[in-house]
Amino acid sequence: MIVPFGHVLVVATAMFVTGLAAVLLRRNLILILIGVEVMLGGVGLALVGASALWQRADGQVLAVLLMALSAAEVAISLAMVVYMKRRKDSLDADAFRELRG
Repeated sequence: MIVPFGHVLVVATAMFVTGLAAVLLRRNLILILIGVEVMLGGVGLALVGASALWQRADGQVLAVLLMALSAAEVAISLAMVVYMKRRKDSLDADAFRELRG
């Protein structure tokens, strides 16, 4: 492995924490979705780094499945954002409090 595993984990953790901060601190739905994608990217990076460290393909297979899951999540959530923008004419997350079950 060319890059030390500790460095990979530091970058993956920084990505995950940045995405988590975006999810928790932002009120715009699109920025919340971007935060979720950054979090999933950090998890994927950690999986690929661990896979390279242990020289097994399991982490890389999971990372590919994670990318497919991310693509499906983006498609569904963007459709929901378009619907909510048409319904409320706002992308503020607080405007959709009545949707809670």
